[in-house]
Amino acid sequence: MAAGAVAALPLTPLGAQQNKSWQSIVNAFRVPDWFRDAKFGIWAHWGPQCQPEFGDWYGRLMYIQERQPWVTGKTAYEHHLKHYGHPSRAGFLDIIGEWKAENWRPQELLDRYRKAGARYFMAMGCHHDNLDLFASRHHAWNSTRVGPGKDILATWEPLVRQAGMKFGISNHAGHAWHWWQTAYGYDAEGPMRGRRYDAYWRRKRHGRGTFWEGLDPQELYTGPYYVPPNGISSSKEMLAWHDKRDGEWHEGIPAGNHAFVDQWLLRQKQIVEDYRPDIVYLDHKGIPFGEIGQEAIAHYYAKSVEWHGQMEGVITAGVLSPAEQRALVWNVERGALDKIQETPWQTATCLGQWHYSRPVYERDEYKSAKQVVQMLADVVSKNGNLLLSVPVRGDGTIDEKEDAIVGDIARWTGRSGDAIFGTRPWRKFGEGPTAAPPAEAFGEAKAKPFTSEDVRFTRKGGALYAIFLDWPQAKSALRSLGGLELPEAQIERVTLMDGTSLPFRREADALRFQLPPPESGGFVPAIRIDGRGLV
Repeated sequence: MAAGAVAALPLTPLGAQQNKSWQSIVNAFRVPDWFRDAKFGIWAHWGPQCQPEFGDWYGRLMYIQERQPWVTGKTAYEHHLKHYGHPSRAGFLDIIGEWKAENWRPQELLDRYRKAGARYFMAMGCHHDNLDLFASRHHAWNSTRVGPGKDILATWEPLVRQAGMKFGISNHAGHAWHWWQTAYGYDAEGPMRGRRYDAYWRRKRHGRGTFWEGLDPQELYTGPYYVPPNGISSSKEMLAWHDKRDGEWHEGIPAGNHAFVDQWLLRQKQIVEDYRPDIVYLDHKGIPFGEIGQEAIAHYYAKSVEWHGQMEGVITAGVLSPAEQRALVWNVERGALDKIQETPWQTATCLGQWHYSRPVYERDEYKSAKQVVQMLADVVSKNGNLLLSVPVRGDGTIDEKEDAIVGDIARWTGRSGDAIFGTRPWRKFGEGPTAAPPAEAFGEAKAKPFTSEDVRFTRKGGALYAIFLDWPQAKSALRSLGGLELPEAQIERVTLMDGTSLPFRREADALRFQLPPPESGGFVPAIRIDGRGLV
């Protein structure tokens, strides 16, 4: 495509075609018990974009001069200029060459995560940067040929299973075709104005004598689709040009580029067949690529039945239609829902940014263990699971602040995990004055701090659990357990999670008792309530 050309509309009509094959998937689908019981997973959202230690979407944003409205401090473009050079010569391809994962100790990380209570572990299979993190048979740009020179998935998988956790793989590659189009642009302002970035000019022949010799950069960058025309004279105008085209979150088959989608399907099927994931995270709003996405889902579920004798696999995706929720698990990215859901769902969030960020570390902007546990309790009370990303540095390690947070989570789950793992929602998710944030992706940014009057309920066996989202300093009153609210119920015992009995008084309007003060570092107390007619 010529530099001045603008691509045709990228979406082909999808339509929710519920043919016989798809209907059979819907009819066979069930959320397996292991997922309903697990409640908590940890994710290594780790790949070459962690190498610069400069946060999310580095590969795309390093090619954008204009400051994005959400960016604090230096932009990825400015960071790249300082540390690597101009992106017309030092592109993301060169970042891959620097990513060696030289200090990666996966067993040590998994030991920490298992102690923290994680029942499943998610490894990244390929991000929007289009580098497969496994021995891909269908894509030459993979981590066995460049970068660490290792099959990342094949290293994680047996260790995860030995740790007694379920193994998951996330696939984000379906968006690479439009996500990478910024790499075909140029500086609209400044001394390098008009100089095209590396994806525009690099070809296979340019790799002679380099680490990527024999590989075609166009296969990594996906080829030109939305190439900015010559003559854009301001960075704001360039950003607007991208936002209206490749900045859109396309889920359809790109017009004239069916080969990309065909290859995506082959790569997805290989992930399933070679690594047998228990859960697959598709970074899409619903089912991608129409019937091709349906084929990928059907293939995975068929393999799950083949391996286990019944459906034991889980696929998550975001913003699901009611029809799609009959065959997939709804993943709410960086958000939560505001009521108990009939079917299990998942929140995916991160301690900091998805890709490791040194500025986030330096500004102490990680979620605390208390915030993570608050979210865990809230999500589980509404029939959900929490998938937590602990950002990994390019060298394969987590920093000491993250390690401390994971350790604090481990201490909490070691004491109070019975109120979480293997539980089911009660008749109501909780009570308290703090209104829930919008039930949408990225809604957590709008959440208000919880108080000691905010309580979440779970149940298991004959026990009811009450989890206080902050530590009460005075007597507590659970309105949901008063005599008028539950006239047929009888409460026999109220105990701390270590078995210590708490004196209580049940009145018409509430169950009343007082928790002891927290031990040093204590947060989010949970109690067990036993009796008759409670659950």
